[in-house]
Amino acid sequence: MSTMQMDRLLDTVVTTGASDLHLTVGRPPTVRLHGHLQNLKTKVLASDDMVALMKSITPEQKQQEISEKGGCDFGFSYGDKARFRVSIFKQRGDLAMVLRLIPSKLLSFEQIGLPEICRELVRRPRGLFLVTGPTGSGKTTTLASMIDFVNMTLDRHIVTMEDPIEYYHYHKKSVVNQREIGTDVHSFAEALRRVLRSDPDLILVGEMRDLETIEAAIRAAETGHLVFGTLHTTGAAKTIDRVVDAFPVSQQNQIRVQLSTALLAVLSQALLPRKDSSGLIAAYEFLVVTPAIANLIREGKTYRIDSFIQTGKKFGMQLLDDHLWQHYMGDKISAEEMIDRSKNPGELTDKVHRLGRTVGRTELDESEESPKA
Repeated sequence: MSTMQMDRLLDTVVTTGASDLHLTVGRPPTVRLHGHLQNLKTKVLASDDMVALMKSITPEQKQQEISEKGGCDFGFSYGDKARFRVSIFKQRGDLAMVLRLIPSKLLSFEQIGLPEICRELVRRPRGLFLVTGPTGSGKTTTLASMIDFVNMTLDRHIVTMEDPIEYYHYHKKSVVNQREIGTDVHSFAEALRRVLRSDPDLILVGEMRDLETIEAAIRAAETGHLVFGTLHTTGAAKTIDRVVDAFPVSQQNQIRVQLSTALLAVLSQALLPRKDSSGLIAAYEFLVVTPAIANLIREGKTYRIDSFIQTGKKFGMQLLDDHLWQHYMGDKISAEEMIDRSKNPGELTDKVHRLGRTVGRTELDESEESPKA
């Protein structure tokens, strides 16, 4: 395959609206369309094809990184058509690649379906706002929309730390500086240490992946900065537990106290294929840290947070399973997708059965079948 072949593959991704392109030896190029993998009608890839495809888009520095470390990540622009985030890695001695399409247009809060209270929270002068969810749940898109809203409406100095940079932000009402890990700065932790000397108002930490980065992000939020960060967790309570558990036991009580004052909100999200049309729809769990929630965090009673979210609707709070149920009752998603993404699948399965419906999966529905005569 040649560079022209890669161009055709990328054109296919852009024109079909696929989210990802998967390239690996022994299989035809595969796209993820509306959440599902589909093979393209072309040849099965061989080792030589993968090497040629890799070289057609990968800078020399990153090719060296593949040789030394077995993989690399970077972003690249496909002319003026699109931008992609690229992950290249070795498997069974061969190369494999996943290219994620980064939408060229930033979405508004309304288009994404973000809770209205987010508009107020992103105006706060200080605090930690966490956006969480599994890989591919739209965290980067949500954060990019939040950054763009601030950029359009407020005079702020925004500094982002990303690996790699996905969405490009241009100076509007705010000044925006974007630092790429591995290119502009060595690590997230180092970037956070240095950023406090650059008069930032809003700091985006693309991934809070280690203790040093988490600690630095909390410290920045405590010292008068608004900090956006991401974690690969599902649910608000689990997110708080994940942050606390990253620290040695001897420090955890102190971190709970710090979190109780620094944390503004946790937005935990999932992306699901739509049933009523093509495309994807987001479901959210949203926690706003009120004085009552802060007390729970400080006292280590995160197991009670879900019940407080249920009663906190006036603050814009909602549980993930409640939002999933709303989508299901609105005929926007299937019962099976709802159950797969839920925190308490047993409870939602029972609710489906009480309506006289089925989930569509034998192992979940068989107990609801009428007994044989």
